[in-house]
Amino acid sequence: MAFRLLLACLLVLAVSAHAAEVAGVKIDDKARVADTELSLSGAGLRKRVFFQVYAIALYVRDRKADPISQPGPKRVQIHMLRDVGADQFTDALADGIRANHSESEVRALEPRVKELGATMAEIKEAKKGMTIALDWNGTATQVLVDGKPTGRPIEGEDFYRALLRIWLGEKPVQDDLKKALLGA
Repeated sequence: MAFRLLLACLLVLAVSAHAAEVAGVKIDDKARVADTELSLSGAGLRKRVFFQVYAIALYVRDRKADPISQPGPKRVQIHMLRDVGADQFTDALADGIRANHSESEVRALEPRVKELGATMAEIKEAKKGMTIALDWNGTATQVLVDGKPTGRPIEGEDFYRALLRIWLGEKPVQDDLKKALLGA
């Protein structure tokens, strides 16, 4: 009897630690960035034609506020579902930035997009099963691969907001993904 009670308690704890599941990836309901606890805003699946590319989750402090303009730490967490070359990954992010910004804004962001590209080049390939987090810590964007900081922090909140617009902007990479990340 005691064993069953313990097992039931452990099951409840295991279930409550994950707020969602996307394409078999368990998505945590909380994340911590810069000593700030963040809540899951939403999670979804990035598809390309009929391929599942990645499961993605957005973490913010205030789920009711606009994730792009709200101040403070944030996280975009990408769980790779297939292998994607670093160049292809970076090009897709750059395309998403171009789609949601004016030509002059893109030019201003370009050096930092190149910094992100250099960080991705360090890992060579976003492999299936890898987790890539893009954290805004209040001063810079930090890339984490499987929980470990990779590359140099990239300065500028405008850069992080540009990254968020890839998925949440007026021309998101995928409409249903935008809705999912906003918790719809």
